[in-house]
Amino acid sequence: MDPRNLQIRELGLLNWISLRWNLTTPQLVEQAIRRGEGHLAANGTLLVTTGSRTGRSPKDRFIEEEPSSKELVAWGNVNQPISERYFSQLLSKIQSYLQHKDLFVQDLYVGQHPKYRVPLRIVSEFAWGALFAHTLFVRPQSAEELENHQPEYTILHAPRLLAEPKLDGTNSETFVVLSLGRKIVLIGGSEYGGEIKKSMFSIMNYLLPLQGVFPMHCSANVGEAGDTALFFGLSGTGKTSLSADPERKLIGDDEHGWGDDGIFNFEGGCYAKTIRLSPVKEPQIFNAIRFGSIAENVDFDGATRLIDFDSDKITENTRATYPLDYIDNALIPGIGGHPKNIIFLTADAFGVLPPIAKLTPEMAMYHFLTGYTSKLAGTEMGVTEPQTAFSECFGAPFLPLPATRYAEMLGEKMKKHRSDVWLVNTGWSGGPYGVGQRMDIRLTRAMIKAALTGQLQKVEFTPHEVFKVLVPANCPGVPGEVLQPRNTWKDKAAYDQKASELAKRFRKNFDKFPNASEAIKAANPRAD
Repeated sequence: MDPRNLQIRELGLLNWISLRWNLTTPQLVEQAIRRGEGHLAANGTLLVTTGSRTGRSPKDRFIEEEPSSKELVAWGNVNQPISERYFSQLLSKIQSYLQHKDLFVQDLYVGQHPKYRVPLRIVSEFAWGALFAHTLFVRPQSAEELENHQPEYTILHAPRLLAEPKLDGTNSETFVVLSLGRKIVLIGGSEYGGEIKKSMFSIMNYLLPLQGVFPMHCSANVGEAGDTALFFGLSGTGKTSLSADPERKLIGDDEHGWGDDGIFNFEGGCYAKTIRLSPVKEPQIFNAIRFGSIAENVDFDGATRLIDFDSDKITENTRATYPLDYIDNALIPGIGGHPKNIIFLTADAFGVLPPIAKLTPEMAMYHFLTGYTSKLAGTEMGVTEPQTAFSECFGAPFLPLPATRYAEMLGEKMKKHRSDVWLVNTGWSGGPYGVGQRMDIRLTRAMIKAALTGQLQKVEFTPHEVFKVLVPANCPGVPGEVLQPRNTWKDKAAYDQKASELAKRFRKNFDKFPNASEAIKAANPRAD
C-alpha cells in the first residue's frame, strides 16, 4: 500500500472512492468544474459560491481544551473551549462523513522560512477547497521535497457536514475546531475559504511565540534600498491593496513572522477583498485575478462569464485568492529584513482620526493593544455595515495566547530595530459613515509613500487635540485640509462631538489593561 494512503487511514479515513494526491492547478480547476463546484470566468478565474456562509464565523470557532495547551491559551469569547469528548465526537463524524467520497489531498507548508515553516496536509471533499490551499499556502518546490513531506498538522475539510449543536457542543451547524494537542483542524458547515486560511494563522500564532518569533497580522513589502515596511490591520482596512505597490516588492499581503533574522511570509498566495475592485486604483490585484485564481461569491454574467466586481448581490465580502507570483514584483521567497517602518491601518467609521499620524513608541504600544478599527460589511457573519471594534494586536480573533504576550514581542522588536510607527486611517473623511466619504486610496498611497521615503521626517508635527497622535503639517501630493480631519467636516461642532464619543470608547476599552505602564496609559485620548 502507498505509505501516504496508510497515513490517511491512520487519521481514521476509510472506504474512500479515490484519493487525489497533490493535483496541479489545472487538474484541480478541471475537477472543480467537472464536479459542478464552480464556473470558469471569461478571464480564466474559477468562480465559486459559499452558500449561506460568506464570511468567517468567529462564534463557531473552538479550541480543544486538552493538557498540552490548556494552561497557555487565553480562554474566553474568542478562544472558546470545547471538551476532548466533543472534539472526538466531531472527528468521528467527519471520519464517517468522508467515507465513499472522492477526497482531494494537498501537502503544503505554512511559512516561507525553512526554520519555522509548518508542514501541513489538507484533506477536502471539494476540489476547489484543495485548490484554495494549494494557491494560498507554500508549495513544495520539487518532486523530492513533496515525496519527503511529513505533515505536522492536518486539516479535515468537510464543508457540507453539519453539526448538531445540542449533541456536539457547538453553537450552530458550523464548526471550526482546532486541536493544538492532536494537531488537527476540523472544518464543517462552512464553505467559506477564509476558515482554512485563518485556522492555520491561529496555529502559527500559538506555535511561533514559543520559539521566540513574533507572529503578525500584517502585509509587508520592501523598497529598492531594502527597507521593509509592515502594514497591520483587520480585514477591509487596506493591507492587501496598500502593500501591492508597483514601486516596492511585495513580501506578502496578510500574515508574517518576525524573527532574529528579519520577517517572513506565512503564505504563498494572497486573499484579497474584491468589492468594487478597480483596474485603475488597484491594477496589480486586478491583473492577478486570472487562471489559477479563485473568486468567491462574485457576481458575473451567465452568458459572457464577465465578473462584475461592483456588485454586492451575493455579499459585500467578495474575495479572490491568487498565487503570490501573480503580482509582478513579488519577492520570492517572501523573506525580508527587519522593518524600518510599521503602519497601523484603521478604518475609522467615525471619520475623526487623521489620515496619517506618527506615533511615539509608547503610543505605538497603546494603539497596538487597542487595535481600533471598524468591522466592515461581510467580513464576519451578521456584519452589514461598519461596526466599531477594538481588536487587540489588530488580530484578536486569531490569537490563542494573551494579547500582552504579542504586544511585549512588538515592543522588544521595535526598540531593538528602531522602527518608525505610523497610524493611517483608511476609513471615512468629512463625516462619519453615511455622511462622509471613504478616504481616497490614491491619497492614502501618497501619504504612505511620503512616510516610507523619509519625506515626512522633514515636516513639523502637531499633537491631535483629542487623540494626541502626531499629525504632519503637510505631505507631498495631499491637500493640506485633508491632514486635519476637523477641517474636512462642514459642521465642526459635530466633529468635536464624534471625536469626544470615540475618545470615551478608547478610554473605556483600555481599562482592560490595568497593568500597562504609565507611559503607555498616557497615550489615552484626552477626556472632556
